[in-house]
Amino acid sequence: MDGAVKKTWMPAVGGIFDIVIGSLILTVLFLFVIGSIIIRLAESGIFDFNLSLLFMVMPAMTIGTLAIIGGVFAIQRRKWGWALAGSIAAALVPILLSIVAIILLVLSKNEFKQV
Repeated sequence: MDGAVKKTWMPAVGGIFDIVIGSLILTVLFLFVIGSIIIRLAESGIFDFNLSLLFMVMPAMTIGTLAIIGGVFAIQRRKWGWALAGSIAAALVPILLSIVAIILLVLSKNEFKQV
């Protein structure tokens, strides 16, 4: 039992913060896209596909999804690199929780399973 690592609350809290931020990103993105589609339909009667909308949606969707995946890995205490990548992706949105999540995951690196 010499090599046993004590489990703390830090990875779980960091993972929850990542999941909350990722969900927030995807929710706002969904409302933004649906809102713009409804406005265009109301104005013109048909939806004219705008390529610039796609260039705004895809990076935000990737960031939100990566934050959620990283949060799940942090809660499971598996794949520290993915958990940290999710926290860094969440930090692209200026919310204080994302910085706290990064700090918690860095401090609890030794709690993650080494694959």
